[in-house]
Amino acid sequence: MKKIAVLTSGGNAPGMNAAIRAVTRAALAEGIDVYGVRQGYRGLVEDDIEPLSSSAVGGICHTGGTVLGSARCPEFSELEIRKRALENLSRKGIEALIVIGGNGSQTGSHALHEMGFPVVGIASTIDNDLAGPDITIGVDSALNVALEAIDRLKTTGASHRFAFLVEVMGRNCGYLALMSGLAGGAEAILLPEKDMELEDLVIKLKEAALNKKTTALVVVAEGAKNNASACMEYFRAHGERLGYQLRATVLGHIQRGAAPSAFDRVLAARCGGKAIQLLLEGQTGSLVGLMKGEIGAVPLNEIAGKTKGVDLQLLHLAEQLNCPTVKPEGDFVLVPKF
Repeated sequence: MKKIAVLTSGGNAPGMNAAIRAVTRAALAEGIDVYGVRQGYRGLVEDDIEPLSSSAVGGICHTGGTVLGSARCPEFSELEIRKRALENLSRKGIEALIVIGGNGSQTGSHALHEMGFPVVGIASTIDNDLAGPDITIGVDSALNVALEAIDRLKTTGASHRFAFLVEVMGRNCGYLALMSGLAGGAEAILLPEKDMELEDLVIKLKEAALNKKTTALVVVAEGAKNNASACMEYFRAHGERLGYQLRATVLGHIQRGAAPSAFDRVLAARCGGKAIQLLLEGQTGSLVGLMKGEIGAVPLNEIAGKTKGVDLQLLHLAEQLNCPTVKPEGDFVLVPKF
């Protein structure tokens, strides 16, 4: 194998740059030329492909985002579009492709592999919804951004007797919400996998007020049935029953823009090296990731188009850790005092 290409696809995740660096330098060390594809699968289709040198990927492992760029390319699902992409690779003599990305990105990887082109995927998404890996590149960094925001909001909340509703990313997977809520001591956590009725949330906040908590925290996954917008609409009519003034904070893309944590940088380096190893061994059509504490690989056909949920036992644990001493009795109204 003499030439390979690497691309990043889907939403950017902290650690993608560290993965690009690892793939490039591990390949160059084996005498393989590396090409970078700009703007994900769109760059494959539009032939936006350039050589990468060792110096080109210097000084990027500590930066967030992706130096190669990323873009949505829904038309890549069409066979003729994928054929065009493979023709662009063939003209440059590129023999294999490494795709750094999440669920949709690896579905594209599998489609190319099914057409006979050697592909290896690297699991990278802050959502942590990919079937197979325990945790993907970017999750740890995004989680720590959410937790830092939660800690800051709780400081303000305690000063003003506010309750904060914090919405985190994750699409239809509640991993970030569950873990940040557990780590942040949330009174309630709303997930796509197990939502909560808003009247039950009122009771949770009542309990916090009765137990003389100076602030209360609710963490909501963006994919939950009752997201931040739905919760705030409900509480505009029922806010006098909460015992707090309620404020909402939607973290959104702030979570994607962080510098990668040490964990994500090391994970990216290990996955990049493993991806090159698999190419050299001819083990293509695989997804590389952290599995049971080791860097391993799972066939793309086993994970393409599939997602994983969350461990709901951890949600039960979070509820246990915030079990109130005093519970509300009867139908009464709590009016916050300021």
